Amino acid sequence: MLQNLYLCVLGLLLRAEAPRRWDVVLAEEVKRSCHIALPMVVVMVSQNLLRVASMSIVGHLGQLELASTAIATSFANVTGYSLLFGLASALETLCGQAYGARQYHRLGAYTYGAMISLVLVCFPISILWFYVDKLLILIGQDPLISAEARKFSVWLIPTLFPYSILQLFIRYLLSQSLIFPMLWSSVAVLVIHIPLCWALVFQQGFGAAGAALAIAISYTLNVVFLGFYLYYSKACEKTRVTFSVDGFKTIREFFRFASLSAVMTCLEWWSYEIIALLAGLLPNPQLETSVLSICLTVSALHYYIPYSFGAAASTRISNELGAGNPQAAKTVLLAVTGLGTVEVIIAVTGLFWSRSILGYAFGNEQELVDYVKDITLLLCFTIFADTVQAILSGVARGSGWQHIGAYINLGSYYLVGTPMALVLGFVVHLKGKGLWSGLVIGSLVQCILLALITCSTNWEKQATMARERIFVKAVIEKE
Repeated sequence: MLQNLYLCVLGLLLRAEAPRRWDVVLAEEVKRSCHIALPMVVVMVSQNLLRVASMSIVGHLGQLELASTAIATSFANVTGYSLLFGLASALETLCGQAYGARQYHRLGAYTYGAMISLVLVCFPISILWFYVDKLLILIGQDPLISAEARKFSVWLIPTLFPYSILQLFIRYLLSQSLIFPMLWSSVAVLVIHIPLCWALVFQQGFGAAGAALAIAISYTLNVVFLGFYLYYSKACEKTRVTFSVDGFKTIREFFRFASLSAVMTCLEWWSYEIIALLAGLLPNPQLETSVLSICLTVSALHYYIPYSFGAAASTRISNELGAGNPQAAKTVLLAVTGLGTVEVIIAVTGLFWSRSILGYAFGNEQELVDYVKDITLLLCFTIFADTVQAILSGVARGSGWQHIGAYINLGSYYLVGTPMALVLGFVVHLKGKGLWSGLVIGSLVQCILLALITCSTNWEKQATMARERIFVKAVIEKE
């Protein structure tokens, strides 16, 4: 009887302790996620500011240089940078799960194979950029602006190769939660870039081409800094990227994930560019384009925060799935979702209450300020949707179901979002608000579908698949 009483009391104590232990586990996971996400915000913002600073400096040369540089940069984003960024995201799945499974040598092999793959991809992009003027004239752009845009694009070609290697180094370090080397490197390069760009543009007389050259030098410096860290740091001793036949063997597997990751990234990225182009077809295109550009700028600046939370989710989930810990992967999802919820509440609240003065940050015209005030509510919905989809897209990359994410993005933005933007903007005559409303609707559909897929995910199955892929490949390579 005493034994039964003891077992009952012990059971009650264990049941009472469970919530506390769960809280402790969740709190620890929040700390781990913040350790990745918060420095990643600085990394992403610093790297984006390289191109923003160059654009700002070129703006002092004149209207023609600014217009041609803006068009060339937009074209480069759509046809080059977005593609390379998406392809490199495959390493979040491959390296993250390999690191979690303690197959450390595979991180170096995956990264080496990815470097070969992305360098090869850079060559056809280079050819496309070399003939950008003919493409721009074909779609109705001014020949003078197109000619200047070609000069800038040609000087941007050298940025492709260091940019692709840099994105791979970031994913390689991210999969091991080595964030601070990237932080210090990105900040140091940004500090060097601004005076370097100014000197090349004005003092050395390169003009707009000097801004492109400065970007190439800055990307190369970042690669060199991180390369030294990878080669000499003890933290990378087990995973170091070296020349190996195993790297060539991983190319096929890399492209299998990379192609889907690129589709996920590019479909979403391109939809925003399409909306910006459509604004130029509306009545009073200068006002409509300016307002939508402000919306794009604000949403892009905020996006780095949830993207960093998504990167944390991708890293932690891929590590836990590779280690065979599906329950821990669920905890990561809960922790990052909680962080995203707090952040988006703060961001949306601050944006909504500052709606009356937001337009003054971009101009003094009362018409512009009033228009920005009216469209801010839609912008708040965009901020909310961006946070949800950025985190859940990170979950998709970490879990390895990019193929589902690609289909979701295709349906959300091109079967729902863009058609709705056309109807609301041009048929219902809501103009810029209609175009942006269509984009918001597409984003919300994307969020709902990603949430449904995430909620129905079998984490035990995902962990089994991750470990089978890693260890089966290891066995095959040994044979």
